[in-house]
Amino acid sequence: MSRRLLSSLLLCLPLVGLAAVPERAHTAGPSVRVFSPPLQWSVLGYPRQLRIYLPPDYGKGQRRYPVLYMFDAQNLFDDATSYAGEWGVDESLDALAREDGFAAIVVGIDHGNEVRINELIPYWNVRFLPNTGAGFVEDLVQTVKPFIDANFRTRPGRADTAIMGSSLGGLSADYAIHRYPEVFGKAGVFSPAYWVSEEPFKIAARTPLPAESRVYLYMGGKEGDEAVPLVQRMEQVLRTQPDMADRVTLQLVPDAGHNEAAWRAAFPVAVRWLFGLAPPAHP
Repeated sequence: MSRRLLSSLLLCLPLVGLAAVPERAHTAGPSVRVFSPPLQWSVLGYPRQLRIYLPPDYGKGQRRYPVLYMFDAQNLFDDATSYAGEWGVDESLDALAREDGFAAIVVGIDHGNEVRINELIPYWNVRFLPNTGAGFVEDLVQTVKPFIDANFRTRPGRADTAIMGSSLGGLSADYAIHRYPEVFGKAGVFSPAYWVSEEPFKIAARTPLPAESRVYLYMGGKEGDEAVPLVQRMEQVLRTQPDMADRVTLQLVPDAGHNEAAWRAAFPVAVRWLFGLAPPAHP
């Protein structure tokens, strides 16, 4: 897939999502709550829906939990609200809770449909003006995270706060951990749209991440001619930073495309690596 074809796909995604499609069954589990009313954001000034996953034992005690913030919430938990299938985040974390005793809160932030491509680009790109991604992430830090920490039993420190996304959401996750390293200690960067700008590479080269930061990079081999070289370039930039060699990893899946099915398969692998869990005992 060429860069032109991939960027066209990204441009069309919100509009296709608005077209009439056959109704699909809801697949979100009982641990997923759609927060109502939508949270009013202070920087960008509009309300935005949050979809929150709580661990199976959340209601059984006073335990506090790490938090994973994720973009494109419509695609995380529920096939009925997704663009092209869901990540299965709730099913994966329920399984990790059963098998490993690992539990986390997930805060999914809805994308803005027809403005998604604008609000998930945090760098100057004249093709997709206005680029409001920096404000989007600032609202995540200044509005969403304080709200979550005030209303849920979180472990709010950077070591227990992760950010994750795919495509333009992957680009925004990369931006978030470099712009707010005091807030996010971990980033899952899936199929990042590094073709948007040279800035991520420049920022990563001149701004080493703090100690104990962890970055999981992912790319499918069928995501475009430039996709794999760009993510490999970022891996090398990060590995040159002090003490970062063991704190960045890149998962390349040769037969994977740019889709939710691929990210769903990689999601539990990323969570295990970011949070230091042992690999699964079974294949």
